[in-house]
Formats: sequence, structure tokens, C-alpha cells
Amino acid sequence: MKYEHVLAYVTETPWAILPNKMRDISGVLAFRVAGGVYSREEIEARLSAVSKGAPVRPAAGVAVVPIHGTIAHRGGGMAASSGGASTEAIGQMLDQAMADPSVGTVLLDCNSPGGTVTGVAELADKMYAMRDQKRIVAAINGMAASAGYWLASQAHEIVSMPSGLAGSIGVFSSHADLSKALENEGVNVTLISAGKFKVEGHPYGPLSDEAREVMQGRVDAAYDQFVKDVARGRGVSVTDVRNGYGEGRALTGPDALKAGLVDRIETIDATVARLTRSDTRGRRYQYA
Repeated sequence: MKYEHVLAYVTETPWAILPNKMRDISGVLAFRVAGGVYSREEIEARLSAVSKGAPVRPAAGVAVVPIHGTIAHRGGGMAASSGGASTEAIGQMLDQAMADPSVGTVLLDCNSPGGTVTGVAELADKMYAMRDQKRIVAAINGMAASAGYWLASQAHEIVSMPSGLAGSIGVFSSHADLSKALENEGVNVTLISAGKFKVEGHPYGPLSDEAREVMQGRVDAAYDQFVKDVARGRGVSVTDVRNGYGEGRALTGPDALKAGLVDRIETIDATVARLTRSDTRGRRYQYA
């Protein structure tokens, strides 16, 4: 029954992620819940398609911190198996860069569809506080969506490649009712619990109105925090973020620039060259 528990967690937890990415994750789990098994070749194909992120390699006064893949709080579980990023690991890399006296600028290499809400607000606070120590530049080298943009927005400057995606400012949860699917498989689940709300929102039946209200409250609270952090990082009002900034949509480079989501259109190579030129110490830059 372990996949049912994972699916329940995934569908009920507030996520700041692109909806299509969540559909992929939920689809894989639903497939496993129904008894499906991936072949070794299919697993290897999925893993090979995942971006793996590199460690910090400071040079020329610039340190690169990769924010790649689905974001989770800790490095185990989903982040490790999918090649994604954890807020703990990102925080540790930032600490390394801030402690290195040879580093003057931190470059966030962003290519993430977002992830869980857990841990992101705390990392955003940490990143914003670090702006007083060193320059932070976020480069959208693919996409910075949802939780990915939440983190990128804490930089002094955001640049995007022309075809990059930025934004998707929003939070959602979902509920999977597996009762009919399990019934078709001849499975009848009986829950035995203690505690009034212990199994609230379980996937073996419809979602109750009370459980829906609780989930909506969590989503609203996470969205409020998301909007406040973006407004703080970008130096705009909460109203500006709520009524603009794509209103939940991810925007391509030029549109993101018009909406104020990014500061300039630039490839990561051009950003590296510009940051290298701005390094008065004259050291050469090497990308990790």
C-alpha cells in the first residue's frame, strides 16, 4: 500500500509547480497504485532525461548554484530519484558561496518547474538576507516556474534566455479518489484509525466538504506567502504581483520582461561574460 500513501501525500500537499509536471508525477504514481510496473529500460530512459545539477565551482569571483528539476525540501526521496533539487542542498551551496572570500557574485542557474511548498519560503528568506552579503543573479536557463521562480525572485537581478519560461505564481493541491479504480481491481479498503481527522482526505473515497475547506486554507496561506516573497524580492507591491506577473501563467522571455518578471533577456553564456567583465579582480570564469 506504500504507493497509495505516496499518492495521497502528493495530491493533498500544497505544490508550487507547473500543473503539467504534477500530472506527470500523479500519473506515474497512479500507474503504480494500479499495479503497473516499469521495465528497467523505461526507468533508465526516465532517469537519463533528468537534469543532474552540479556542485558549486567558484572562479573569477562567481559561484554557480544550480536549481534544476523538481524542488523538494530534503535531498532524499523524490528529489534524489528524479534528479531534482532540495532546498537543503541549495541552502548549503549558498552557504559555501557566501563563506568563500574569493566569490563576489552568486549565479543561480535555474531550470525548474517548481515543486513542494515546504522549505521554499524559508530558503527564500535566507536568500533575501544574503543579498546584503554578495550580489545574487538568477539566470533562467530553461525555466523558473512556481517554486523555481519563488527562489529566483529573491535575487538582485533576473535574466532569462529568449525562450525561457518564468512565473507560474500560484499554489494548488488536488485529491485523488481511487475508490472506483480499486473496486474494479476487486480491492475494498477499510480504514481503522484513532483521531478525528487522522485519515481526512484519504484517497479511498470522495473528498468531504470539511477536508476541502482545510486544503483550500493551506493553499491560500501558501499563495499569500509566495506573493509576499515575490513582491519583496522584486521591490513591488503585493497588489502588483497578484494582478500582474502572469497571474499564475508562465510567460516566455519577452512577455516576462514586459510583465516585470525578469530584468533583461540574455543567455546564460552572455550573463557569465558580463559578470566576468564586471569582476575587477580579473580572474577567469569556469562554469561548473
